[in-house]
Amino acid sequence: MTVLFWICAIALCVHLLSILIVLIRKKRAEPDATWTVRPAVTILRPLCGRENNLAETLASTFRLDWPDYEVVFCVASANDPAIKIARDCMAAHPDRASRLMVGEDVFSVNPKMNNLIKGWRSAQHDWIVIADSNVLMPPDYLQRLFVRWTTGTGLVCSPPIGAAPQGFAAVLECAWLNSFQARWQLLADAIGIGFAQGKTMLLNRQVMARAGGFERLGEEVAEDAAATDLVRSLGLKVRLVTEPFDQPLGRRTLITVWGRQLRWARLRRSSFPLFFLPELLAGGALPILTLAGLTAAGICSPLTFMLYVLAWYGGEILLTRAFHWHMGRLTLPAMILRDLALPALWITAWFGDGFVWRGNPMTVASGTQDRAPATVRIRRIVDKTKERAKAFTALRH
Repeated sequence: MTVLFWICAIALCVHLLSILIVLIRKKRAEPDATWTVRPAVTILRPLCGRENNLAETLASTFRLDWPDYEVVFCVASANDPAIKIARDCMAAHPDRASRLMVGEDVFSVNPKMNNLIKGWRSAQHDWIVIADSNVLMPPDYLQRLFVRWTTGTGLVCSPPIGAAPQGFAAVLECAWLNSFQARWQLLADAIGIGFAQGKTMLLNRQVMARAGGFERLGEEVAEDAAATDLVRSLGLKVRLVTEPFDQPLGRRTLITVWGRQLRWARLRRSSFPLFFLPELLAGGALPILTLAGLTAAGICSPLTFMLYVLAWYGGEILLTRAFHWHMGRLTLPAMILRDLALPALWITAWFGDGFVWRGNPMTVASGTQDRAPATVRIRRIVDKTKERAKAFTALRH
């Protein structure tokens, strides 16, 4: 029983330490730092369907404080309803170079890459940003990306931050995206092992050419995982912006939130197994429930239990406020429900490879369904983890 108590104590220390490191990273950043040279940029925005707040997010592309950039909207189908919104935005900003490209070149299992390849090939500039259509760009969007392109960088990206939620399900997604997933990604960046996320990626054509070309991002079902591997293979680093960019959520349902999290969990299991394996222990459910059992058994006092819970969620709320992420009366219940769901999500992610992205049935097994038993797939993931850990160790030396 004493061992269980100390395991709970260690879990709390790791939790609070992750928050502290991210807060220190934020404080040490130079918010007034400027990119002395502002090169011309191509911004690629893939479109697929009418999303919440789409007109707002696409219009934000034309209001950036940057002297020279072009906007390229890429859509696979001529019948996509997002086309009208994109054209309206272009018509409202005739002074900004922009164009809409329709069609796809199928070279990958990833529909997003099949949609984007035409935009990449036609880009007028060597600095290229890929930004999902639901990313809201602040005026200093490009500035914040380029400030992080320091010596040894091969890619700069940003995790999504849930904003403007409507209803409890959207608040739950905020709790998942912001103080949980974004925190761990920012922590990885702080300790020098940052990895990409496809919501926003700043790339350089020459760097990608050294890595074998943009087409290599289609070698995995997740382009961000492929980008991470390619950048690291060049001995370069993936870096994250200091303060990530918002994704306005609007209204969500619990089913869609679960489906999205399961899709991402299966992709992380396949692409970043080294980070996925300990996710079972990352939430508060297991240590808090364990401590509750110790309290019921009389080993811990009720006061100890209450202080533990207060410290766990108090630290997360402090982080949320420090970054000015969404905070409301439903935030704490959403954090608790998220933590209760995390073990179920982690276990479910091991059973099955399939998911649906924007109406496209896909699998994490590079487009083919892996029908091996779960125990065999787990063993494969462990082997893959060892291989990537060995490769990463070699890079560091």
